[in-house]
Amino acid sequence: MAAAPAVRFPVFGLVRLLGLAAAAAILFWAVHFRGGMALSTEEESKLPLFNVHPVLMLIGLVALNGEALLAYKTVPGTKKLKKLVYLAVQFLAMFLSLIGLWAVWKFHDERKIDHLYTLHSWLGLTCFIFFSLQWAAGFWTFWYPGGSRSGRAFLLPWHVFFGIFIYVLAIATSVTGLLEKSIFMQSAKMIERFSTEAMFMNSLGMLLVLLSSLVILALVSPGPSMIDTYRGSSE
Repeated sequence: MAAAPAVRFPVFGLVRLLGLAAAAAILFWAVHFRGGMALSTEEESKLPLFNVHPVLMLIGLVALNGEALLAYKTVPGTKKLKKLVYLAVQFLAMFLSLIGLWAVWKFHDERKIDHLYTLHSWLGLTCFIFFSLQWAAGFWTFWYPGGSRSGRAFLLPWHVFFGIFIYVLAIATSVTGLLEKSIFMQSAKMIERFSTEAMFMNSLGMLLVLLSSLVILALVSPGPSMIDTYRGSSE
Protein backbone atom coordinates (compact mmCIF):
# COMPACT_ATOMS: atom_id res chain seq x y z
CA MET A 1 0.00 0.00 0.00
CA ALA A 2 1.39 3.39 -1.02
CA ALA A 3 2.28 5.82 1.75
CA ALA A 4 0.49 9.14 2.16
CA PRO A 5 2.30 12.05 0.48
CA ALA A 6 4.64 14.14 2.59
CA VAL A 7 3.57 17.78 2.52
CA ARG A 8 6.38 20.28 1.92
CA PHE A 9 4.34 23.48 2.15
CA PRO A 10 2.30 25.10 4.96
CA VAL A 11 -0.90 23.15 4.29
CA PHE A 12 -2.52 23.97 7.64
CA GLY A 13 -2.07 27.68 7.09
CA LEU A 14 -3.50 27.40 3.59
CA VAL A 15 -6.49 25.44 4.84
CA ARG A 16 -7.22 28.08 7.46
CA LEU A 17 -6.78 30.89 4.94
CA LEU A 18 -9.06 29.26 2.36
CA GLY A 19 -11.62 28.38 5.02
CA LEU A 20 -11.76 32.02 6.12
CA ALA A 21 -11.92 33.10 2.48
CA ALA A 22 -14.87 30.79 1.81
CA ALA A 23 -16.72 32.03 4.90
CA ALA A 24 -16.04 35.66 3.94
CA ALA A 25 -17.11 35.00 0.35
CA ILE A 26 -20.49 33.53 1.26
CA LEU A 27 -21.09 36.43 3.67
CA PHE A 28 -20.13 38.91 0.95
CA TRP A 29 -22.49 37.20 -1.50
CA ALA A 30 -25.39 37.31 0.94
CA VAL A 31 -24.85 40.96 1.90
CA HIS A 32 -23.60 42.52 -1.34
CA PHE A 33 -25.59 40.60 -3.94
CA ARG A 34 -28.66 39.29 -2.07
CA GLY A 35 -29.63 42.04 0.36
CA GLY A 36 -28.24 40.79 3.65
CA MET A 37 -29.54 38.36 6.28
CA ALA A 38 -32.34 38.40 8.85
CA LEU A 39 -34.13 35.92 11.08
CA SER A 40 -37.34 37.93 10.73
CA THR A 41 -40.17 36.38 8.72
CA GLU A 42 -41.91 39.62 7.83
CA GLU A 43 -42.75 40.07 4.16
CA GLU A 44 -39.88 42.40 3.32
CA SER A 45 -37.39 40.15 5.12
CA LYS A 46 -38.13 36.81 3.47
CA LEU A 47 -35.20 36.85 1.07
CA PRO A 48 -32.71 37.81 3.81
CA LEU A 49 -34.20 34.91 5.80
CA PHE A 50 -33.20 32.49 3.06
CA ASN A 51 -29.68 33.93 2.97
CA VAL A 52 -29.13 32.73 6.54
CA HIS A 53 -29.22 29.17 5.18
CA PRO A 54 -26.19 29.11 2.83
CA VAL A 55 -24.11 31.30 5.13
CA LEU A 56 -24.55 29.20 8.27
CA MET A 57 -24.43 25.85 6.49
CA LEU A 58 -21.14 26.65 4.75
CA ILE A 59 -19.55 28.18 7.85
CA GLY A 60 -20.72 25.27 9.98
CA LEU A 61 -20.35 22.09 7.92
CA VAL A 62 -17.40 23.24 5.78
CA ALA A 63 -15.27 25.90 7.51
CA LEU A 64 -15.72 24.88 11.16
CA ASN A 65 -15.94 21.18 10.39
CA GLY A 66 -12.64 21.33 8.51
CA GLU A 67 -11.00 23.12 11.43
CA ALA A 68 -12.31 20.48 13.83
CA LEU A 69 -11.02 17.59 11.73
CA LEU A 70 -7.55 19.12 11.75
CA ALA A 71 -7.60 19.92 15.47
CA TYR A 72 -5.67 16.73 16.14
CA LYS A 73 -2.76 18.12 14.14
CA THR A 74 -3.04 21.83 14.88
CA VAL A 75 -4.03 22.08 18.56
CA PRO A 76 -1.12 21.75 20.99
CA GLY A 77 -1.58 19.96 24.27
CA THR A 78 -2.91 16.68 25.56
CA LYS A 79 -5.09 14.16 23.77
CA LYS A 80 -7.97 15.14 26.03
CA LEU A 81 -7.65 18.79 25.03
CA LYS A 82 -7.54 17.92 21.33
CA LYS A 83 -10.71 15.85 21.66
CA LEU A 84 -12.42 18.61 23.63
CA VAL A 85 -11.62 21.20 20.94
CA TYR A 86 -12.79 18.80 18.23
CA LEU A 87 -16.12 18.11 19.98
CA ALA A 88 -16.71 21.77 20.88
CA VAL A 89 -16.04 23.13 17.38
CA GLN A 90 -18.19 20.45 15.78
CA PHE A 91 -20.99 21.15 18.25
CA LEU A 92 -20.88 24.83 17.22
CA ALA A 93 -20.95 23.73 13.57
CA MET A 94 -23.99 21.53 14.26
CA PHE A 95 -25.78 24.35 16.09
CA LEU A 96 -25.20 26.85 13.27
CA SER A 97 -26.31 24.28 10.70
CA LEU A 98 -29.52 23.65 12.60
CA ILE A 99 -30.36 27.36 12.42
CA GLY A 100 -29.50 27.29 8.72
CA LEU A 101 -31.89 24.40 8.13
CA TRP A 102 -34.62 26.14 10.09
CA ALA A 103 -34.16 29.29 7.98
CA VAL A 104 -34.60 27.55 4.63
CA TRP A 105 -37.51 25.46 5.90
CA LYS A 106 -39.26 28.59 7.18
CA PHE A 107 -38.55 30.38 3.91
CA HIS A 108 -40.12 27.54 1.92
CA ASP A 109 -43.18 27.56 4.18
CA GLU A 110 -43.57 31.33 3.79
CA ARG A 111 -43.26 31.13 0.00
CA LYS A 112 -45.36 27.94 -0.35
CA ILE A 113 -42.41 26.11 -1.90
CA ASP A 114 -42.20 22.32 -1.71
CA HIS A 115 -39.60 20.81 0.61
CA LEU A 116 -36.94 18.25 -0.26
CA TYR A 117 -37.52 17.90 -3.99
CA THR A 118 -33.97 18.64 -5.22
CA LEU A 119 -30.76 16.63 -5.07
CA HIS A 120 -29.17 19.44 -3.08
CA SER A 121 -31.81 19.19 -0.37
CA TRP A 122 -31.42 15.41 -0.18
CA LEU A 123 -27.65 15.72 0.14
CA GLY A 124 -27.95 18.47 2.73
CA LEU A 125 -30.39 16.63 4.98
CA THR A 126 -28.33 13.43 4.71
CA CYS A 127 -25.17 15.36 5.57
CA PHE A 128 -26.72 17.00 8.64
CA ILE A 129 -28.20 13.74 9.95
CA PHE A 130 -24.90 11.88 9.50
CA PHE A 131 -22.99 14.77 11.06
CA SER A 132 -25.27 14.80 14.12
CA LEU A 133 -25.08 11.01 14.56
CA GLN A 134 -21.30 11.11 14.12
CA TRP A 135 -20.96 13.77 16.80
CA ALA A 136 -23.26 11.95 19.21
CA ALA A 137 -21.47 8.62 18.70
CA GLY A 138 -18.06 10.24 19.21
CA PHE A 139 -19.18 12.10 22.32
CA TRP A 140 -20.79 9.01 23.89
CA THR A 141 -18.00 6.58 23.03
CA PHE A 142 -14.81 8.64 23.38
CA TRP A 143 -15.80 11.34 25.87
CA TYR A 144 -18.72 10.72 28.20
CA PRO A 145 -19.63 8.29 29.61
CA GLY A 146 -17.17 6.42 27.37
CA GLY A 147 -17.61 3.06 25.71
CA SER A 148 -15.89 -0.18 26.51
CA ARG A 149 -12.35 -0.77 25.33
CA SER A 150 -13.52 -3.16 22.61
CA GLY A 151 -16.30 -0.78 21.61
CA ARG A 152 -13.90 2.14 21.24
CA ALA A 153 -11.47 0.03 19.22
CA PHE A 154 -14.26 -1.11 16.89
CA LEU A 155 -15.73 2.37 16.37
CA LEU A 156 -12.41 4.19 15.90
CA PRO A 157 -11.69 3.43 12.20
CA TRP A 158 -15.35 3.94 11.29
CA HIS A 159 -15.41 7.25 13.15
CA VAL A 160 -12.41 8.45 11.15
CA PHE A 161 -13.86 7.23 7.84
CA PHE A 162 -17.24 8.86 8.39
CA GLY A 163 -15.58 12.10 9.51
CA ILE A 164 -13.88 12.41 6.12
CA PHE A 165 -16.94 11.14 4.23
CA ILE A 166 -19.24 13.69 5.89
CA TYR A 167 -16.82 16.51 5.11
CA VAL A 168 -16.73 15.51 1.43
CA LEU A 169 -20.53 15.26 1.48
CA ALA A 170 -20.70 18.80 2.92
CA ILE A 171 -18.55 20.08 0.04
CA ALA A 172 -20.76 18.31 -2.51
CA THR A 173 -23.86 19.76 -0.86
CA SER A 174 -22.43 23.28 -0.88
CA VAL A 175 -21.38 23.10 -4.52
CA THR A 176 -24.75 21.73 -5.67
CA GLY A 177 -26.45 24.42 -3.59
CA LEU A 178 -24.51 27.16 -5.35
CA LEU A 179 -25.29 25.58 -8.72
CA GLU A 180 -28.98 25.21 -7.89
CA LYS A 181 -29.32 28.80 -6.69
CA SER A 182 -27.47 30.14 -9.71
CA ILE A 183 -29.68 28.20 -12.14
CA PHE A 184 -32.86 29.27 -10.33
CA MET A 185 -31.84 32.93 -10.48
CA GLN A 186 -30.85 32.68 -14.15
CA SER A 187 -34.16 30.98 -15.01
CA ALA A 188 -36.03 33.76 -13.20
CA LYS A 189 -34.01 36.39 -15.11
CA MET A 190 -32.62 37.71 -11.83
CA ILE A 191 -29.05 37.43 -13.10
CA GLU A 192 -27.38 36.81 -16.45
CA ARG A 193 -25.30 33.72 -17.15
CA PHE A 194 -22.05 35.67 -17.28
CA SER A 195 -22.94 38.29 -14.69
CA THR A 196 -20.56 39.24 -11.92
CA GLU A 197 -22.70 37.41 -9.38
CA ALA A 198 -22.84 34.20 -11.44
CA MET A 199 -19.06 34.22 -11.89
CA PHE A 200 -18.59 34.94 -8.18
CA MET A 201 -20.73 31.93 -7.25
CA ASN A 202 -18.81 29.70 -9.67
CA SER A 203 -15.53 30.92 -8.19
CA LEU A 204 -16.75 30.16 -4.68
CA GLY A 205 -17.59 26.64 -5.79
CA MET A 206 -14.08 26.17 -7.16
CA LEU A 207 -12.64 27.56 -3.92
CA LEU A 208 -14.57 24.94 -1.95
CA VAL A 209 -13.21 22.15 -4.16
CA LEU A 210 -9.66 23.41 -3.61
CA LEU A 211 -10.27 23.73 0.13
CA SER A 212 -11.53 20.16 0.36
CA SER A 213 -8.48 18.81 -1.45
CA LEU A 214 -6.15 20.54 1.01
CA VAL A 215 -8.13 19.42 4.06
CA ILE A 216 -7.99 15.79 2.92
CA LEU A 217 -4.30 16.11 2.09
CA ALA A 218 -3.62 17.52 5.56
CA LEU A 219 -5.60 14.68 7.15
CA VAL A 220 -3.79 11.85 5.36
CA SER A 221 -0.28 13.34 5.42
CA PRO A 222 2.23 11.93 7.94
CA GLY A 223 1.95 13.28 11.46
CA PRO A 224 -0.46 13.17 14.41
CA SER A 225 -4.01 12.40 13.30
CA MET A 226 -7.46 11.59 14.59
CA ILE A 227 -6.45 7.91 14.75
CA ASP A 228 -3.37 8.73 16.85
CA THR A 229 -5.35 10.91 19.23
CA TYR A 230 -8.29 8.60 19.73
CA ARG A 231 -6.15 5.49 19.95
CA GLY A 232 -5.29 6.50 23.51
CA SER A 233 -8.97 6.14 24.32
CA SER A 234 -9.36 2.72 22.70
CA GLU A 235 -6.36 0.97 24.14
